[in-house]
Amino acid sequence: MKLIKPFLILLLIAISAVTFSQQKYALAIHGGAGNITPQNVPPEVRKAYKAKLEEALMAGEAVLKNGGQALDAVTAAIMVMENSPLFNAGKGAVFTADGTNEMDASIMDGSNLEAGAVAGVSKIKNPILAARAVMEQSPHVLLSGNGADAFAKEKGLDMVDPSYFFTQSRWDSYQREKKRMEKGDKHGTVGCVALDQHGNLAAGTSTGGMTMKMHGRIGDSPIIGAGTYADNNTCAVSCTGHGEYFIRYAVAYDIGALMKYKGMTLQQAANEVVMHKLKSAGGDGGIIAVDHKGNISLVFNTSGMFRGKVTENHEMQVFIF
Repeated sequence: MKLIKPFLILLLIAISAVTFSQQKYALAIHGGAGNITPQNVPPEVRKAYKAKLEEALMAGEAVLKNGGQALDAVTAAIMVMENSPLFNAGKGAVFTADGTNEMDASIMDGSNLEAGAVAGVSKIKNPILAARAVMEQSPHVLLSGNGADAFAKEKGLDMVDPSYFFTQSRWDSYQREKKRMEKGDKHGTVGCVALDQHGNLAAGTSTGGMTMKMHGRIGDSPIIGAGTYADNNTCAVSCTGHGEYFIRYAVAYDIGALMKYKGMTLQQAANEVVMHKLKSAGGDGGIIAVDHKGNISLVFNTSGMFRGKVTENHEMQVFIF
């Protein structure tokens, strides 16, 4: 009996340590990476971005805190950013070389590896909802262009006239015919990753693409494995940056693969892909990720990335530079 008591005490301590080291829920968001410095993001603009990032975090956390699904949290957070003209997604989407808005989005469920995406859409108010509809209400993973618009309308999603996506700042950038926008938001893609209290992971990404992009150009955001990936066994990832490089290097999937096959931690895998593989190839951008234990990684090789995170045990945090 004397030997059993110390053993039970040690067992309880070990169980407690595991319990406290794992978050019940965790969520991270990004609002794009690029030439984001204190010099080109004035204090009043920073304040606006921080407020909107916090709003997105609160929308996602509200779902997770009440025992909701990671998919719902990801959707809620991304919709906040899609509805804001600050980000290159939804309302704030940049203009193509033809002076139009073409948006992409994707979402993935880490519990079963189901995924949905839309590309080159121009009439769907919230592309992330269309991506989710493709996942849940069709046998497909990716729908594009007019077909995706028609599918969204058929499913009852909010449709808008293309003029809804017009914002003066994006139009001015288009008129200047610059590929790099002056305030560092060339890569203003938005994304969210989440771990819910049921242990499920999810990731989502939404974007307007690159300013002055060729008509029909598709980046990494709607490509599962490149811009978005989620697997309960490893992690959930959302990317932002120069899409062609993220596609070539299958960035989102590669981070999870390094964890799965090489035993790397989330942070080690993210650093390896973003700071070494991607950077050495000339690809700029960043990622947000959360693993199955609630560890969060926010890694970028540019001067800044709009980002934020929140977990059950830590206060909400928002960063820009």
